[in-house]
Amino acid sequence: MVKTENLNIKTKGNCDVINITEQVSEVVSQSGVREGTVTVFNVGSTAGITTTEYEPGLVNYDIEACFEKIAPERGRYEHEETWHDDNGHAHVRATLLGPSMSVPVVDGRMTLGTWQQIILVDFDTRPRTRTVVCQIVGE
Repeated sequence: MVKTENLNIKTKGNCDVINITEQVSEVVSQSGVREGTVTVFNVGSTAGITTTEYEPGLVNYDIEACFEKIAPERGRYEHEETWHDDNGHAHVRATLLGPSMSVPVVDGRMTLGTWQQIILVDFDTRPRTRTVVCQIVGE
């Protein structure tokens, strides 16, 4: 069985970290799949998906500070020279994080750790409504 649902997530941009665990869990629950996997995929090239402990230090500081060291917002990016925009760093950051992840589904539930949540990180320079595709495969 394959079930696919889209989530529309409003973001603020600028390294906005959104906990989407509840929404993905609801999609898995409603799918009826008991054993399988859920793939969570961000549509677009300036945001990414991963897991973390959704706590204030990580969400409000550490994640952004890490990406600022790796791909600084005020760095020079050929993307910006080509397209005359301001989000080269957002594309680089999203490339490093990646657009998707898969989580095993066992007994109808995602197998996440106690402190592990699924997050969407929007690196773009403006608010957006992101489409996140959740595809559950199993039986």
